[in-house]
Order: sequence, then structure tokens, then C-alpha cells
Amino acid sequence: MSIKLYVGNISFNTTSQDLNDLFATVGSVTSCDIIEDRETGRSRGFGFVEMSSQAEGENAVAQLNGKEIDGRELRVNQAKPQEKRFGSGGGGSNRGDRGGYKGGSETTFQGKNIFN
Repeated sequence: MSIKLYVGNISFNTTSQDLNDLFATVGSVTSCDIIEDRETGRSRGFGFVEMSSQAEGENAVAQLNGKEIDGRELRVNQAKPQEKRFGSGGGGSNRGDRGGYKGGSETTFQGKNIFN
């Protein structure tokens, strides 16, 4: 079974191929991706590497966590599942009434009928 690793503190000059080549020295890499900013396409300084087995992933963490690459000390550990994220309102189930259009036959703004 494969294991996904989080790789942080990556130099902005490091490419996905560089990262793949580095991790390939300690095991079999299934996938490799450096996360980029949506608007600029620039590296955000972290990425994910998937190793083909749990043992290879543990070996990669042991050998590469703290290793200096391009002037930066890598942080490598097992990736955790992404937590659910809510909109900028701080959300969740405690969102409350935010107003806006509520549907139906009346038009409302901030929970108030604007035509009365």
C-alpha cells in the first residue's frame, strides 16, 4: 500500500522533477507534486510525494527530513488527510443568517423584506 508524504520548506527554485529525483534515491516514487499559487503559478513552498510502500515512505522520512536542499532544510512527514474547509465567513454549522436572497416570492436583503 502506498503512502503520501508532505514535503515542506521547499525552495521556490525546486521543480517537481527535482523533488521526484531526490525521493527516488530512497525508494519508488508513485507521484510527486509541488503546490503552486493558482494566480501566479509560483511554488507555494510545499508539495506531496507518494511512495509505493509504507516502508519506503518511512525510509524517506528518516533520510530526507531535515536534509538541506537549495539552501533550505526540508520538512518531510506523513501527509494528514485534508480537513474540511469552510468559506471566509468562518462557517461550519454555526453560520447563522447571513442575509441575501432567500428565494420564494419575496426579495430579501439581510433577512428583511425590502419591498414592504
